[in-house]
Amino acid sequence: MNQVLSAHMLSSGQEIQIVQGDLTKENVGAIVNAANEHLQHGGGVARAIARAGGPVIQEQSNQWVREHGPISHAEPAYTHAGDLLARYVIHAVGPVWGSGDEDSKLAAAVDGSLKVADQLHLSSMAFPAISTGIFGFPKERAARVILKSIQDYFAASPDSGLKQVRLTLYDQPTVDAFLKIWKSMHLGEQ
Repeated sequence: MNQVLSAHMLSSGQEIQIVQGDLTKENVGAIVNAANEHLQHGGGVARAIARAGGPVIQEQSNQWVREHGPISHAEPAYTHAGDLLARYVIHAVGPVWGSGDEDSKLAAAVDGSLKVADQLHLSSMAFPAISTGIFGFPKERAARVILKSIQDYFAASPDSGLKQVRLTLYDQPTVDAFLKIWKSMHLGEQ
């Protein structure tokens, strides 16, 4: 069962939550998949999402790449969520650590995902800790980039229809890293 560990209401009216649990169990408008540019969901979060959601996710991902080409950091793809509770999966390409300009690429993936959620007229979404698994992005650094990107997006888009953004984190080391940065940014219960 997913558990909200901390929540913060932004001045623009959106709530950000740190949640410990399983991203594939989130009942939100969309979950964000930490994808690769070819949307081949063979490992990590992507594999878990594709397994839980069923074959429609990979089928629609293949179709997206055939029609639009590889996915960029700033322009995520989206598919239906199949058997998941969420309605959509937004496929964001996070950076591989060591590829250069990683912070900007991660910020672009978060910003792009939020834009797609708004284009889909969603009120809620959930992110994983993009790039912190097999892509090797340091967890605390990723937490700072992700949280700042969410705050920046809503500061620039106060009319966003999104009302809730959840950071759904699976393992304890990731939860600990995100909560440490969360507190250092003076976010928390309000």
